[in-house]
Formats: sequence, C-alpha cells, structure tokens
Amino acid sequence: METTSTLRSPAWLPAVWCATRLALLLFVLKVYVFPGPDVTSDVSVIYRNWYEVLRTGTFPLGDVTWQYPPAAALALLSPGLLPFLDYATAFYVLACAADLAVLALLLRGGLRDGRTPRGAWVWVAGVPLLGPTVYARYDVMVTAVAVAALLAAARHPRAAGALAALGALLKVWPALVLLGVRRRSSWAAAAVTGAVLAGAFALAMPGAFGFLTYQRDRGTEVESLGSLVFHVARHFGWDGQVLLNYGSVEFLGPYVDAVSTGALTLTGMAFGWLLLWRLTAVRFAAHTAADAAFVAVLLFTVTSRVISPQYLVWLVGVGAVCLCFRASRMGAPVLLVLAASLVTVLEFPVWFAHVVASDTLGITLILVRNGLLVAAAVTAARVLWRDTAAPQPSGAPAGRPARADADADETPVTS
Repeated sequence: METTSTLRSPAWLPAVWCATRLALLLFVLKVYVFPGPDVTSDVSVIYRNWYEVLRTGTFPLGDVTWQYPPAAALALLSPGLLPFLDYATAFYVLACAADLAVLALLLRGGLRDGRTPRGAWVWVAGVPLLGPTVYARYDVMVTAVAVAALLAAARHPRAAGALAALGALLKVWPALVLLGVRRRSSWAAAAVTGAVLAGAFALAMPGAFGFLTYQRDRGTEVESLGSLVFHVARHFGWDGQVLLNYGSVEFLGPYVDAVSTGALTLTGMAFGWLLLWRLTAVRFAAHTAADAAFVAVLLFTVTSRVISPQYLVWLVGVGAVCLCFRASRMGAPVLLVLAASLVTVLEFPVWFAHVVASDTLGITLILVRNGLLVAAAVTAARVLWRDTAAPQPSGAPAGRPARADADADETPVTS
C-alpha cells in the first residue's frame, strides 16, 4: 500500500515523463526503429514541403492534402525558431516542449486545493501508449492550447476564450472546450480573437480558407468506425479499393458515399445531443467544462469518417484535465481511452499492414479500438447527463448557488 502511494506521488512524475519521452525521441530520431511503417515521413517530407511554401507567405494552394485551418501554419513554421537544427529534429524538439508544457499545466492545476495530480499521471502514462506518432504530428501542440484553455476557464475566462479560438484555428476541435463554459466573457473573447486572427490570415496569406473545400471527396478511412463495414465486406466480394487518398489510407468504391454520409449523420446527431444537453443542464461545477469538452471530443471522434491515431492525443489531454478535479466522475471513460490508446499503437503503426489487408488481426484491432472509444463516449455522456441535467432523486440535497467562475472542486453551480 505504501509503495503504491509513493509511486502515485507527484514527485515521481518528472522522472517517469523524462524516461518515456526520451524513448519517444529516440524513436522519431531513428536511433531505434519502431515496428511498422515509418511514422516520421509526415514531418520530414509533407510538413517540410509545406514549410517551404508557407514561408513564402502563401498557403499550399491547390494541394488537396492541406486540410487544416490557417493557424496550422504557425505550428508548421515553428521549427524555423530553431535554425541550428534541421527541420524534422526541430519539430520533434518543439513537440516534446509542448508535451512538457501540458505536464506543467496539469501539475499546476492538479496541485491546487481540492484538486489531484491524477490528471498529470493520465498524461504522463497516456502519451507514450500511442508511440512515436505523437511527436510526428502537430496535434500535441494543439492539445497544449486546449488544455491551457480548459484550465484557465474558471479563473481567467477571457484568456480561456482567446485560447479556444486560437486552438480552433489550429485544428477546429478545441472550439469544443467552450461547450460547458457559462461565462459570456469567454465566448466574447473567443469570437473577437477568432475574427481577428481569421481576418489577419485571410488578408496576409492567400488561400487561408481553401481547406474548407478539400474534404468533400474523401472516402472512409480504414481506421474509422464506418470502415468496419468494408473490412468485413471485402471478405464477401465487395468490389472496392484501399488507396492513399487526401493524405490517409481510405476505402473507395461502391457504398462508400453511403457510409460516409451515415458518419456525417451520426456527427449531426451527436451535435444535436450536445445542444440538448447544453439547453437542459442546470448543475454546473468547476469540473463541468472539462467533462463536457471530453464528451464532445469523444462524440465527434467516434462519429468521424477519419480516426487517425493522433486524435487519441486530444482525448488523453482533455481527459487528463477532467481528472485534475476530484469531483469529476470521468475516471472510467478516461481509462477506456487509455486502453484504446494502447490498441491504437498496435493497429498503427505496429500491425497496420494487417489493417490495410482487412485480415482477422486487422479487423480485430479496429473492432476493439473503436469499441473501446464507443464505450468511453457512451459512458462519459451518461455521466455528464446524470451529473448536470438529469432530475435529482426526491429528497436529494440541492446544490447551493455559487458564482459561475467558482474554482472550488466540490461546489456545484446551479442555474
């Protein structure tokens, strides 16, 4: 018992972080070779080529693989801040720095009165479960911005709104962190920051919003929930193909459009449920914003036509913020996300060839990983609804009114 308590102490966090992150750096720098296909080509080839275009003052016009909001240019240009390193090495160093920034934010947030460092442990343990892909994509940088926004929501609502807007212009999904935020100043700050940044990019760099038209002809990615239809159908004579399309490996052929439309329909239903929750919720506590963001990101991830491995970084980061609060009941869904992260590194990159081949191992990996994510989404949504919107049992003590910006973990905010 004493040993377990000692290992959970925040004092061990830096040591575990250093050991696991050194391993990730050794893999992306190819000192050691990680099993499966090379995950670093996105940085050394694709990001590097975009960097050369972006530094001329324009976005990659006509490049359909450029599917990112305009502020993504900041992440891809950032290696230029380290001119003494080659582009790929500088990118990995900055990704590691963003990872460290998330840990610092979670530690600072988790060591306040009424909070816990278990969120920091989720981050330290969850990121290496995904393997070197974490440092070979810019998603860890986006996650750092989203985590900062969520942790700032209670005490610094305007800063939270501004950070959420910046995150949305980096990769859209951080806009979801505002879902459970009640302060109008956060929403106003997000609107103003988003408008200013979007306007600045549109004026300064041609093609800032060309990405909006580049996803219309996408298929269904082989790792998505909908892909299971075609993984199984290939064994019954489905006449389609698996091709690299729009930067990811996708199914193309008969009925793909129907499955993709079904995925979009599910996303619309998820949005409708979130809107209903927002209109129905009456009990808000300090952890509600993080819980709501976690549920929203889960729902939009599992219903997407694309579930790339780096998407799990978002879930680990937002889930870690939830568990900084003692009162949050998102422990079980976060554990399911961590389990899904472990399966994810097995399906990509370790045994990705089996996924592409739709053999028994590949189908099993996708079924288990996506099943864990669906279970996490359903469980988290139920917890959020019961905690904030479901009628309380007769005779249950009503939460006493508190300021909307309360930072006390146990104090509910009612409306």
